[in-house]
Amino acid sequence: MSNSSQALSPVLPLTSFGNVLMFLFNILLAATIIFLNVSVSLAILLDGALRGENRFMYMLSTCLSDVCTGVSYYYAGVLDVRDSFDSPTRTYYIVPTFLGLSYMAILAAQADRYHAVVSPFKYSQRMTRNRTLLVILACWVYAFLIVAANNLVTIGVAKRITSFGSLVGNILTVIIMIGLNIQLFVIARFHLEREPPSEERDSKRSSVYLILVVAVFFLGTWLPIFCHVIVCNFFGTTCYTFRNEGTDPLRILPRVNAALTPILYIRGCSGLKCGAPAAAGWVGARG
Repeated sequence: MSNSSQALSPVLPLTSFGNVLMFLFNILLAATIIFLNVSVSLAILLDGALRGENRFMYMLSTCLSDVCTGVSYYYAGVLDVRDSFDSPTRTYYIVPTFLGLSYMAILAAQADRYHAVVSPFKYSQRMTRNRTLLVILACWVYAFLIVAANNLVTIGVAKRITSFGSLVGNILTVIIMIGLNIQLFVIARFHLEREPPSEERDSKRSSVYLILVVAVFFLGTWLPIFCHVIVCNFFGTTCYTFRNEGTDPLRILPRVNAALTPILYIRGCSGLKCGAPAAAGWVGARG
């Protein structure tokens, strides 16, 4: 990150009430993201039963990347930062990568739940805990290999790589995520309902509904910037129309999602309803 004086100024000049509110909102948003995601991460790490389930490993990956998003937002959102290719305050692709890791983890979690419900026997044989951790590790390694590659080439080459990757990658992954959502909804609404009542059926159904809701909120907060980037790359125009990261609503929305996701995890998992408040040090947590 740049050490220029521009990077040290607030997101907006603190000369009006509205600007001060925007500044405080971004500070509060960063703190909320960190607090909620650290709470869920600790709840999973401190509970052996939760650590033994693959779906919680994807939740943990999402929370860890979102913690990094929250920490980095104190720079990218609270200060006057324009995170573009040739900006002196750019983050060298690191900050957007944390957001991308959360995206990849949710997409992988959707595929994991689909496989687990459709082919439970094959799933139990193929997707051991170690293999699940390898999938998550591969996502993190791949993401930072892309960061390294973009920083090793010229800005012009990096722009072309990112433009093509964003255009193709965003379209494909959104289609896949929507397709998986439809498939999971059909499974939860029709297939699981036909099974005789049991604890296993209820567990499958709750896990499917949780990832459905998480993915729907994710798409709701990410589709605006996805569409914006796709259109900009298609027509070859600039995608940066706001003064900086902290005043661009299209870039604020994914950060809001980073605060919403752990809330959805806590609401949708009985194991986290007690564990997350306890991990955060809240008093009077109830089961």
